[in-house]
Amino acid sequence: MKLRHWQASVCVAVMLMSPLQQGMAQQAGVAAGQVSPTAPAAPVQLQDDTTGSPGLPQAPAPKLTQPLFLRPTLKDYSKGKHGFPDPLRWYTATDYPAPRLSNSPRLDDLLRDGKIYLSLSDAVTLALENNYDIAIARINLDIADTDLLRAKAGSSLRGVSTGIVANTLGGTSSTVTGGGGPGGTSSGTGGTGTGASGLVLSTNGAGPTPENLDPQLTGSLEYEAAQQAQSNLLFSDGLSEIYTNTSTYNFGYTQGFLTGTQLTASFNNSRVTTNNPFNNYSPDITSSFRATFTQHLLQGRGVGINGRFILQAKNDRRITDSAFRQQLLYTVNQIENIYWGLVSADEDEQAKERALAQSTQLTANNRKQLEIGTLAPLDVVNSDASVASDKQALIASQTNLEYQQLIMKQAIARNLNDPQLSVAPVIPTDRVALDRLPEEDMPVEDLVREAYVNNPQIEQAVLNMKNNQITIKAEKNGLLPVVDAYAFYGASALGGSQSPHLNCAPFGEVDASGNPVFIPCPANEYPTVNYSNTFQNLFNSSSPDKGVGVNITIPLRNRTAQADQARSQMELRQSQMRLQQLYTQIRIQVINGQYALTNDRAQVAAAQASRDYAAQSFAAEQKKYKLGASTTANVLQQGRNLGIAENTSISATAAYAKDRAALLQLLSNTLDRYDISITDAAEGTITQAPLIPGLTAPRPEAPPKPISSTPPPPPAL
Repeated sequence: MKLRHWQASVCVAVMLMSPLQQGMAQQAGVAAGQVSPTAPAAPVQLQDDTTGSPGLPQAPAPKLTQPLFLRPTLKDYSKGKHGFPDPLRWYTATDYPAPRLSNSPRLDDLLRDGKIYLSLSDAVTLALENNYDIAIARINLDIADTDLLRAKAGSSLRGVSTGIVANTLGGTSSTVTGGGGPGGTSSGTGGTGTGASGLVLSTNGAGPTPENLDPQLTGSLEYEAAQQAQSNLLFSDGLSEIYTNTSTYNFGYTQGFLTGTQLTASFNNSRVTTNNPFNNYSPDITSSFRATFTQHLLQGRGVGINGRFILQAKNDRRITDSAFRQQLLYTVNQIENIYWGLVSADEDEQAKERALAQSTQLTANNRKQLEIGTLAPLDVVNSDASVASDKQALIASQTNLEYQQLIMKQAIARNLNDPQLSVAPVIPTDRVALDRLPEEDMPVEDLVREAYVNNPQIEQAVLNMKNNQITIKAEKNGLLPVVDAYAFYGASALGGSQSPHLNCAPFGEVDASGNPVFIPCPANEYPTVNYSNTFQNLFNSSSPDKGVGVNITIPLRNRTAQADQARSQMELRQSQMRLQQLYTQIRIQVINGQYALTNDRAQVAAAQASRDYAAQSFAAEQKKYKLGASTTANVLQQGRNLGIAENTSISATAAYAKDRAALLQLLSNTLDRYDISITDAAEGTITQAPLIPGLTAPRPEAPPKPISSTPPPPPAL
């Protein structure tokens, strides 16, 4: 009945485990291969040995996310408190640091002359420090550590949410269509969550309950004073009331082990004083101990079963690390989209100001011509209407710019209540360069392969399948009957002092009046044994108590275990298909992203050519108007054409910038390309600003030459 695991583990399992995990995985039945994490991963054909049919598509192994177990400046919550030299620390609460709700000082440094001059690198850096989505996801790393601490104690896992936190407004628009493979499902909470991406993960963590690996010490201290009236004086030797004072001191120790072994030890003591004439000792001291070892022989046996939660918790922590990298990729891309939206709004506002200045100048000139009688009133009305339209467009553009500035602020700041910050306009200082990315010219298969290696969703899916395999092993073990062998050894000892109430008269002897006869016993009839000697007698084999046995529990029909074991297999099959679906989705999205960049570059080139043509046409029409060879309507029309061309150029450039960032996100190499340290991001302190390629400083364009205030000569007759 032993489950044969995938040969795919040669490629994926070792890439996703530390050496300690590899050793434990071998005990748990997870295959390990000889693959170097730093060497390029060779493509493999994943084979499902349980059916003999091809399992997963040919693909390289995913690259392991940089481990975030050790963050130098932060506490490791996967380790409990040390009890030496103060064991009371085990029972003290842990206070988690309160969140920082103020902005990082870096934001104040960008504020100059009441304006925030913001580069894309500054925006990304501030987001890594201040963005709430990243801050919330950052805490998941510590939550995953607490699950690992629970697993080390043998407790079940509580799970950790590893879905994308997407509460930052804006920055979600992109021209890249989200590609979906066959039967594509919407994303949900991943990792250890339940119901992620259409998957059912209800059996994760099921199976025989592991032993409690944390020792437990129990104690019971009790004093009881009892008085009991006697109805039969013969059997109470003439006493109408018997008192019994009992002191109890019982202690116990229990500990489980990864092998499926449990140790239970008890040490019981009692001290009884009584006036009962039939008790030899008063006080009567009784002491006993018993140590019992119980070993699971079938269900619950072995390190692989009892230590599986530790393996799963480490895998879940790896999933959380990967999900945090996915969160960084998502949020950085979102910040880029917001930034390019701000750049577009800023350039659009400038274009609208130029258009209003031109139409206002034209109106002023037309009024002068109307005053000297060289222009019809209708032309003035036409130019006035154009001014009103341009004013409305400028107001809308300014409103949009202010909103985009607000969106940027909420993405890079934690506190917007600062009056100086709230009123400061954000001036974007970077523009996208149109240099070709290497990814634009890469062969499609190489591009897809890079996405397969870097994508955190694939890494998480593989780790989830590893957890499924561990669960399957546990569920198969849960099918077995419970057969527990046990052995115990103990002893008991008796001590005390001879009771002064002890009656040595024959039982039932009465005097002439019918009263029981009381004859005191000779001194030292029963020698005194103190507690020290009583304790020693526990270990001299004078009164041993030992034995062995077997407890057997056989569930007839066993339907619950059968259902859970079958369900775990089904969930594994879902995970297999989900991984293959991810491969299909990523391939489509990457190809679509490369197509989008090709189309965007062509659109930018066409838009720039149209803008240049519109600018020249507008300038030429102005010259004609100056010479009297054109009309106000023609000049206004050419101005509108120039405005449309500028808007098209701005939109095309922004689409190219956003799609370029989206392709890097799909390839999951944004952090490497921008030189962003995931460790710094996990700590929340950025020591080095990102180096974002493909940018250029804004190049101010000279506005079109204003319309001359000299009226054109009257047309020749």
